[in-house]
Amino acid sequence: MTKPYQSIYRPDLFEGRVVFVTGGGSGLGRCTAHELASLGAEVVVGGRTLESLEGTAAEIAEAGGKCSVIEIDIRDAERVDAAVTEIVARHGRLDGLFNNAGGQFFAPIEQMSPNAWRTVIDLNLNGTFLVSTAAHRHWMKQNGGAIVNMLADIWTGYPGLAHMSAARAGIENMALSMTLEWAQDDVRVNCVAPGTILSSGMVTYPGAVQQQTVDAVPTIPAGRLGTESEVSAAVVFLLSPAANHVRGQTIRVDGGESQQKGRFWPITCPGGTASYDGFPLRPDFSGTPFETLPQLKEDD
Repeated sequence: MTKPYQSIYRPDLFEGRVVFVTGGGSGLGRCTAHELASLGAEVVVGGRTLESLEGTAAEIAEAGGKCSVIEIDIRDAERVDAAVTEIVARHGRLDGLFNNAGGQFFAPIEQMSPNAWRTVIDLNLNGTFLVSTAAHRHWMKQNGGAIVNMLADIWTGYPGLAHMSAARAGIENMALSMTLEWAQDDVRVNCVAPGTILSSGMVTYPGAVQQQTVDAVPTIPAGRLGTESEVSAAVVFLLSPAANHVRGQTIRVDGGESQQKGRFWPITCPGGTASYDGFPLRPDFSGTPFETLPQLKEDD
């Protein structure tokens, strides 16, 4: 049997609540789905690849939680509407939404085609809009709820990922508008902005990018990369009743990475700070540049 998630929150925090996690088949979505289920939520994971979604659902069931899957392409307005309608019909409610799904690829702006630009904007910004408005339309307008959007370290630009950075910046601004327009419906909209996190998606990047990431660790004020659990904990907080008075905000989970001024003020953090990792099924980084990081050696 899969070891239970070691959440810092009380086990029944989300008892009787239904939460939809897009992109729940891998990475931060998978981790957050596990934590929410461990806290009593009925979790629905959505995405385009049923195999990975069913894998997450099976893991959660084995750990004693509740999780179902729904196939959804967040770029398709009709499919999004049908999926959210199905979730409400199946579970009778929709209390929380984690807009985690998205995607990008490395490319300098001068090599980025208009189609490549539109694809990433559509997947990240438009997809977040479509799922959020469907959740509001079919449940939250009448009953309230909480929405959390995925961002990134967008405050100083993102060379090589300008399309993603622009889309995520749009999501943050959209969240501010939704917060005001939907205040009368008691719908809370917030965001989380991870820095460089040791998630399964890291190993999909080119080897050179992985090595650059490892080499840059000493410039991070925390002296290490973040864990999936640390991002999930922020998402769970924003979805929980403890965040009822938190609206239109972004929590940066980046170890101070977005504020680092290492070019002007050298940072030295030997060995890095202590990390928190409550996820027993974290990715295996063996054979990648990440396996040399002290935090992985210490946790083994």
